[in-house]
Amino acid sequence: MTSKITVLIADDHTVVRQGIRVLLSLQEDIEVVGEASEGGEAVELASALAPDVLLLDLKLPGVDGLAALADLRDRGVTSKVLVLTSVTDPASVMVAMRAGAAGFLYKDVDPDALVRAVRSVHDGHTVLAPEAAAALLRSPGRAGAVAGLDALTAREREVLAQLAEGRSNRQIARLLQMSEKTVKTHVSSVLAKLGVADRTQAALYAVRNSPS
Repeated sequence: MTSKITVLIADDHTVVRQGIRVLLSLQEDIEVVGEASEGGEAVELASALAPDVLLLDLKLPGVDGLAALADLRDRGVTSKVLVLTSVTDPASVMVAMRAGAAGFLYKDVDPDALVRAVRSVHDGHTVLAPEAAAALLRSPGRAGAVAGLDALTAREREVLAQLAEGRSNRQIARLLQMSEKTVKTHVSSVLAKLGVADRTQAALYAVRNSPS
């Protein structure tokens, strides 16, 4: 029998934690192994329980989520951290991903999408809400600092910006007034030049390779 994905939930709102616990407990392949209401508690429990995935809010009393992320990294905790927050400050996305978060979602995410995200980060993928991906690509100082991004043509940069908005090839084709086949070619070129496997990783590449 395949082992379950173990999850630790860190949020200061009891109702939110209980709601997520119920949602995840309905999944046959996921097990909630603990809850934390404070950042310091989240770090201690993650260190002790070593969950596969830590669902982490950024607005936590005591040690906030961003500080908790840094602490987890310093301790060598290997849990995949999926940020789930109501914080909409674009800078928080950059700080969280640089600190090692495996994903960044907002609390208005569809429940089914949250479940898929837990499975995805567990499998080693990066998950970003479209708004979070866009925030990464708009980060000041990003563009000129990355060799891979410097290799992109102006048109490829336009396509990459649209990918970060979560748009499909058909939508990009309409917005940039080109054929879907051309968009597909540009997307393939962008991924190849950045050395990434998918659209989400392309956005993440930008922030992780930009200067501090």
